[in-house]
Amino acid sequence: MSDDLLRRYRASLPSFLNPYYADPIEIDHGEGSYVFDSRGGRYLDFFGGVLTTMVGHNNPAVTAAVQAQAAKVMHTSSLYLSEPMIALAERIADLSGIPDARVFMTPSGTEANDTAVLLATSYRKSNQMLAMRNSYHGRSFTTQAITSHSSWSSTSLSGLQVTFVQGPYKLRSPHAHLDGDEFTSACVNDLVQLLDMTSSGDVAGLIAEPIQGVGGFATPPDGFFGSMKKELDNRGILYISDEVQTGWGRTGEHFWGYQAHDIVPDMLTFAKGVGNGITLAGIVARAEIFDTINVLNFSTFGGNPLSAAGGLATINVVTENDLQRNAHEMGARFRAGLDALAAESPWIGEVRGKGLMQAVEIVEPASTQPSVERTVQMHQLAKDEGLLVGKGGLYNNVIRMAPMLNVTETEIDEGIDALARAAAKIN
Repeated sequence: MSDDLLRRYRASLPSFLNPYYADPIEIDHGEGSYVFDSRGGRYLDFFGGVLTTMVGHNNPAVTAAVQAQAAKVMHTSSLYLSEPMIALAERIADLSGIPDARVFMTPSGTEANDTAVLLATSYRKSNQMLAMRNSYHGRSFTTQAITSHSSWSSTSLSGLQVTFVQGPYKLRSPHAHLDGDEFTSACVNDLVQLLDMTSSGDVAGLIAEPIQGVGGFATPPDGFFGSMKKELDNRGILYISDEVQTGWGRTGEHFWGYQAHDIVPDMLTFAKGVGNGITLAGIVARAEIFDTINVLNFSTFGGNPLSAAGGLATINVVTENDLQRNAHEMGARFRAGLDALAAESPWIGEVRGKGLMQAVEIVEPASTQPSVERTVQMHQLAKDEGLLVGKGGLYNNVIRMAPMLNVTETEIDEGIDALARAAAKIN
């Protein structure tokens, strides 16, 4: 990338935006699991623009669907009938598992989560919300209030009263010494105590990521949220599953992250991978919950024909090629490689995740103290070895990885080899 482009980036964009790497790269184009920079460099992409390019760059079916729709009409809004929008809504409602489901589309996951909170608080006539510690749900004024992640919290101001529940980040939990069932019980007991002590009895809802994304892929035991939902149901509190990063088969075992917990949520939100890079997100809820809004309400860009065509094509690629199964099989192969790497690297404190959503937390050896310096090194060295990965976690000491759902064995092995070469250069 030219120094002039970086200068223009910093001169025209806000200071809180900062590109990855000491030597930022300009991604020029992509093909499958690979991207190419403006200098001709080739990289295996194991982050997909933050879990957004899900079925490969320039996927032929998705590209063709978007091009065909662009040649017809790119935008109409939901004030008009639109075959792509309606067909996509029907497909998502059917896949959601939520009974009597309705779908409202937005351009981003932030807006989807914002809408979920609007619905929950309106339905329950309460401004009290529950969210998980170490959570991230977006950058809007509303979703910042339900984000429990200090490095991503832009403001403490809010019209909501939010209580943060002990969540799935076990490594740094006061209950870290407990096994899976005991850990779940301890967190549920904490939830009950919080409700008894801090609420006025009419909490609107709990929003939770089945696997925490920005929080470093913190993964709860199976059944964790099922146990929590029993307590919520006893009090009429709605459960919202934020599937922005876990949806569409990424965890391998299930199509949605919530399915690992033997429950059906009252609402779920989706975004990122569903459009394979195109701006598409939304919320699914029972009709009775949507019906709490009785004034005209629509999203200008939500469900526009271009995005809907891309989304429908992406879902077809996932389902027709059984990419959930591939995520399970390739995820197991990837995890085995990461576990082997961790066994040889005393500064890897934990490997966690499911399917093609895996992370390593980097610490000082023989401790849980975060090692940010090693994380920065690993992130940069992986790029130097031709592999793009992400960073995250509460202390920015987690390497996050999310290969394409149609990744191959050869590409998984190539990624593991690149990580191993990078790790060998770290003390």
